[in-house]
Amino acid sequence: MSWQGGAVAPGVDCVLAGNSGIMTLDGTNTWVLRDPGSGRSVVIDPGPLDEAHLSAVTEAAGDVAAVLLTHGHLDHSEGARAFGERVGAGVRALDPAHRLGSEGLADGDVVAVGDLEVRVVGTPGHTSDSLSFWVPSHAAMLTGDTVLGRGTTVVAHPDGSLGAYLDSLDRLHALAEAREVTAIWPGHGPVIGDALSVLDFYLAHRRERLEQVAAALEQLRRDSPPEGLSSEDLPRRVVELVYADVDPVLWGAAELSVRAQLAYLAQA
Repeated sequence: MSWQGGAVAPGVDCVLAGNSGIMTLDGTNTWVLRDPGSGRSVVIDPGPLDEAHLSAVTEAAGDVAAVLLTHGHLDHSEGARAFGERVGAGVRALDPAHRLGSEGLADGDVVAVGDLEVRVVGTPGHTSDSLSFWVPSHAAMLTGDTVLGRGTTVVAHPDGSLGAYLDSLDRLHALAEAREVTAIWPGHGPVIGDALSVLDFYLAHRRERLEQVAAALEQLRRDSPPEGLSSEDLPRRVVELVYADVDPVLWGAAELSVRAQLAYLAQA
């Protein structure tokens, strides 16, 4: 089922960018959250540097109080500076390289616009600068690429870290288990209405993949020639075994995750 964006809750709209693809699913979700009292908005992930998309976000957002980034990948951040300058708002991010203005973001920060409150939750792993944004009034978490609306995400080694990613999933799972988060508004794909079930799946999937990678590594070591396998060839050989049922067009992304898994196993 394709995702078109649009209104998802009172005062919450998703403007879908026209950059659909294998890694971006239906496109990047740009989120517009509005304070019901003042009408001022917070825009999360302005998306690519695309005039039609930025114009659509400008129209949907109206008076913008703040622009926030979940992380610095270009499909989320490339248009942020141009958008911030257009609407006269700063861009806040964990990584200073992606900010417009001096104000950053860190775990535990609260962005308040009238009665709208957005709480910053540090969720590194997909990238080192990944943040999620908790909106308590809707019991919703904006997860960027940490949790997607369909499928699973890539741990983008070497910047991404599997250990950090598993910790982040555990943190989100605890909030969902406490019913403080019931919905996930992702960076790509449709809204998730049952946050706990999806986080259960994500954690189980990561454990299963880690076991598969460990088994493949053992098999390759058994079957390798006396001189062994080069560290450069090993990740692709693991991908060929573990992701044999996955379209090879996705093997490049899978190799990033495998490299992260191998690094995690080496530290265990």
